[in-house]
Amino acid sequence: MPGLLLLSPSLILLAVFVYGLIGWTVKLSLSDEHDALGDKGFVGLSNFSHLFTEDINDRFTHSLKNLLIFTVVFMAGALLMGVLWALLLERGVRGEGFFRAVYLFPMAVSFVASGVVWRWLMNSGTGEQAGGLNRIFHDLHLGFLENPWWTDPDWGMAAMALPAIWQLSGYVMALFLSGFRGIPADLREAAAMDGASTYQLYRHVLFPQLTPTALSAMIILGHMSMKMFDLIMSVSGAQWITEVPAVYVWQTLLTSDYAKAAAISVVLLLLIAVVIVPYLIYNNRVERRS
Repeated sequence: MPGLLLLSPSLILLAVFVYGLIGWTVKLSLSDEHDALGDKGFVGLSNFSHLFTEDINDRFTHSLKNLLIFTVVFMAGALLMGVLWALLLERGVRGEGFFRAVYLFPMAVSFVASGVVWRWLMNSGTGEQAGGLNRIFHDLHLGFLENPWWTDPDWGMAAMALPAIWQLSGYVMALFLSGFRGIPADLREAAAMDGASTYQLYRHVLFPQLTPTALSAMIILGHMSMKMFDLIMSVSGAQWITEVPAVYVWQTLLTSDYAKAAAISVVLLLLIAVVIVPYLIYNNRVERRS
C-alpha cells in the first residue's frame, strides 16, 4: 500500500497525459472533425481508408515510402559507423577519452541546430554556384561527386539520413563500446589459448555476446527515425520530396483538419508499436529465463 501511494502521482500523470491523450487522439481519428467547427459525428475507419486510397497525389503513401528509405539508410549508416568506432576504441588507442568525446559531441547538439548547418553543407548548387560539400568537391576538382543532395527526387531521403547518421552514430558507438567492455576477459583468454585469430575472436566469441546490444540499438534508432521531425524540417522544410508522416501531421494541423491529423498520428503510433512491442516481449522473456 505505501508503495502504491508513492507511485500514484506518476501513475495519474501517465494515465492522463499519455494514455488519456492517446485515447483522445484515437477518438478524434474516428470522427469527421475536418475543420475548426468541431466534431460532427462518428465516421469509423473512413479517415484511415481515405489516407491510403483517396489522399491527393497519394501523399500519405509517399510519406511512408520516404520514411522507409530514411529509416533503412539511417539505421544502416549509424550502426555501421557506431560499430566501426567502437571496434577502434575497443582495441585500445591513445587519447581514447578525447575520441569518445568527439564521437559523442554531436548528440549534445540539437537537431534544429545541426539541421541548419547540414542544410548549408548539402547545398544543391553546382559548379561556381556551389556551396557546402559541393563547393569543396568543386575546388578539389572532384566535380563528379557534386549532387543535388536532398533536392534529388530519387535519392533525397537517403541524403536526408546523413545528418541523422552523423548525430547518432556516436550513441551507437557508446552502446557497443559498453557491450565490448562488459564481456568477461575469461572468454578472450580462452579463445586466445585455443589459437583463435583476431577475426575468429570477434566473429565467434565477441559479436555473439553483443546480440542484445545490437537489437537494442536497432529498436532505439528505428523508433527515433519514425518520429524524426525537427531535423527534417530544419534541413528541407515542408517539401514534398522529403515529407514524412511526422511532417505531414504538422502540415495537416495547420489546415485545422484534426481528424486527418489524428488518423496519421494513430498510423504512426501503430508503426512504432510494431517495432517496440515485440522487443519488449522478447526482453521480458529473456529476463524471466535469467
